[in-house]
Amino acid sequence: MVNPFHLAFPVNDLAAARTFYGTVLGCTEGRSTEAWIDFDLYGHQIVTHLIPDACRGRGEGGAGAVDGHNVPIPHFGVVLDMEDWKALAERVRSHGIPFGMEPQIRFEGLPGEQATMFFCDPAGNALEFKAFANMQQLFAKQ
Repeated sequence: MVNPFHLAFPVNDLAAARTFYGTVLGCTEGRSTEAWIDFDLYGHQIVTHLIPDACRGRGEGGAGAVDGHNVPIPHFGVVLDMEDWKALAERVRSHGIPFGMEPQIRFEGLPGEQATMFFCDPAGNALEFKAFANMQQLFAKQ
């Protein structure tokens, strides 16, 4: 088994975070208080902490150029298998969440070819979810 990662990050509304991570993304909720909520994000522990002044609005973070696209920095997410990635893309779309980068294939025909999508949570935290047809390409060099 791969060791799960732990990530804690700020949100400005715990009810909105609960709806987004629990309902939209389908994460199981773990422990919680009036100040934070644990979620299981594909076997990894993420923790939303209520810090109203620490959140930025959508698009206010930096961006890095990757494969001809500006990607939000910072961002986090999970590398999924292709079936789970497609199901998540449809789930996000069905909830009306706008994509910062529509689901697409990047680096097509190159080492590291991947499916990717970006979107933000209600607090403006950017998320990226990827999938590889061949998981051996995850760390492939150009």
